[in-house]
Amino acid sequence: MQPLHIILLILAYFGVLILISYLTSKSANNNTFFKADNSSPWYLVAFGMIGASLSGVTFISVPGWVEGQQMSYMQMVFGYVVGYAVIGLVLLPLYYRLNLTSIYTYLETRFGRYSYKTGASFFLLSRTIGAAFRLFLVANVLQLILFDAYGIPFWVTVTITILLIWLYTFKGGIKTIVWTDTLQTLFMLIAVGVCIIMIKDSLEIDSLFTYISESKSAKMFFFEDIKAGNYFWNRFLSGAFIAIVMTGLDQDMMQKNLTCRNLKDAQKNMFWFTIVLVIVNFFFLALGVLLTDYANINGLDAHKDQLFPMIAMSGDLGLVTSLFFLLGLIAAAYSSADSALTSLTTSFSIDILEIDKKEDNQEKEKIRKRIHILFSFILIATILVFKYFIADASVIAKIFQFAGYTYGPLLGLYAFGLFTKLNIKDKLVPIICIVSPVLTFLISYFSKTLFNFDFGFFVLVLNGLLTFFGLLMIKTSK
Repeated sequence: MQPLHIILLILAYFGVLILISYLTSKSANNNTFFKADNSSPWYLVAFGMIGASLSGVTFISVPGWVEGQQMSYMQMVFGYVVGYAVIGLVLLPLYYRLNLTSIYTYLETRFGRYSYKTGASFFLLSRTIGAAFRLFLVANVLQLILFDAYGIPFWVTVTITILLIWLYTFKGGIKTIVWTDTLQTLFMLIAVGVCIIMIKDSLEIDSLFTYISESKSAKMFFFEDIKAGNYFWNRFLSGAFIAIVMTGLDQDMMQKNLTCRNLKDAQKNMFWFTIVLVIVNFFFLALGVLLTDYANINGLDAHKDQLFPMIAMSGDLGLVTSLFFLLGLIAAAYSSADSALTSLTTSFSIDILEIDKKEDNQEKEKIRKRIHILFSFILIATILVFKYFIADASVIAKIFQFAGYTYGPLLGLYAFGLFTKLNIKDKLVPIICIVSPVLTFLISYFSKTLFNFDFGFFVLVLNGLLTFFGLLMIKTSK
């Protein structure tokens, strides 16, 4: 594809998103921005959440992961099913019963103000870093295939990326995102389907499922080495807890669920979302098998995160493949990033500044708009920092690894609140939530160094347990 064609595609794409924003944000207010006036159809939320869950990182990294990890990622995906069941049966009823805008308000009700602020702060840190990781990956690809050709520096690429997100979310917020995410998820899934078909035809494969099942890269379950990071129970349990914390305890993902008309609709959304997500992840891994074999057969030196972009944009599979790859990449990236920016704005406005307690509605909207702009700049700054510090090609591993340390305290707090009736010394909660990730890192590091035992993604569970036991230590008799 020529750079001009890419620019025209991006302009047309965002023209559609801005049109949707205009149509969905008429007479919008803070309730529209934060909760979509509780009017979102559950099926739109379920479909749109697919794109938000997968993101541009999954779009590129999961297929590239197959070369080194085979299809072991599906072990984690099956664990997601358990986690989503917990969300639908335990967390969603709690959130709807309390009529929450920010899910971290529960921590104030259960433990106190310090716990509430600590939980919200860990989310803000986690989501800022996670969203920046995702956008960093996509900005790099856009820089390589488009902006370098015009001599545009990376910081301009990043600024344009965030500006476009701000442009179609600044007024309608989550109401706009429910609709734009639906469109973006559709584009992403079509892109994956087109790429699979094109590579399948290029390799002259008659039956895709037969080919995948017979491939050496298609091994899915690993029970051989209990110390290995891809050991089944390690990945499966990690997947369950990652789903709970990165969806059920994440304001970004739950904010969409809380826009449904009622609890029953929200639970239907979670049920169908789970089924579709498992299927979609399988096809991403199947695509990874095809990409790996295609690279080997054609002697291409492309690995991990470079594998999919290099093959799709090479032109060898035709203009259609390049076009849909770029469209799918942009759709996957922005369906995650737009909701991240909105949820960060929501959490900081409600949890930190507590604007919901103010009486002047106009003042509330002014504050919310300023926070929205502030987090746009924070994301730009964070991505630029990553440009000089990230060297590992497999970005997805970094996101889950980081999530284990930042979401672990949230897992411990909510588990303690839901499964015990004990009270704690609220002022000591921040200390427990800071010490636990530090201890988790030290235990994980020395277990691998001294005993060759790799906790892998299971650091999340370890972190949650340490937080839980830490809270037991500061319980009160009240």
